[in-house]
Amino acid sequence: MNEFVLNHPLITHKLAILRDVNTGTKEFRELVTEISTILMYEAMRDAKLEETTIETPLEKMDTGMLNEDHYAVVPILRAGMGMVDGILNVIPNAKIGHIGLYRNEETFQPVEYYYKMPEGIANREVLVVDPMLATGGSASATISRLKLDGVKKIKLLCIVAAPQGIKTIEEEHPDVEIFCATVDRELNDNAYILPGLGDAGDRVYGTK
Repeated sequence: MNEFVLNHPLITHKLAILRDVNTGTKEFRELVTEISTILMYEAMRDAKLEETTIETPLEKMDTGMLNEDHYAVVPILRAGMGMVDGILNVIPNAKIGHIGLYRNEETFQPVEYYYKMPEGIANREVLVVDPMLATGGSASATISRLKLDGVKKIKLLCIVAAPQGIKTIEEEHPDVEIFCATVDRELNDNAYILPGLGDAGDRVYGTK
């Protein structure tokens, strides 16, 4: 099992506000950013540090520092963009790639319409971000596309996941770790997560 769920009272509190139908666009965006930052801290627990020497106001010391240039963030458009600021709060120099996918409403299968990655993507650790992991189709398609470009280490960060989505990633990409704030009950007939929080893209951008 490569699934890591943030079981924390603070996350539960923030998720309760995020889910509330009465939460406005501004507060929704802020909460997505806050939760994304916390997810990122968890996802970076195994980060490799490079040995370096720095000078404090009192003396020199040996320590470790992160090579931020080693990382790339890939939001799945458009909802994934809502998580980017939270990720960059942790590694502000990470490069950003984009993939655009939309869901065929009849087959529920992802269709790619845009793909643009930073130079040298194959040599970076990639963090794929999307607030909702429902069927797992879009996330799996994104991971497959990145692997075609030679990416070897990929992590998936989402806020709300459904059991079906987790199962899809674990079956199709067992090498990818999943970090999520919570796992919800199920999908409805339209492949929306229940109880969920609605359409994350619409709520981030205020389009409904």
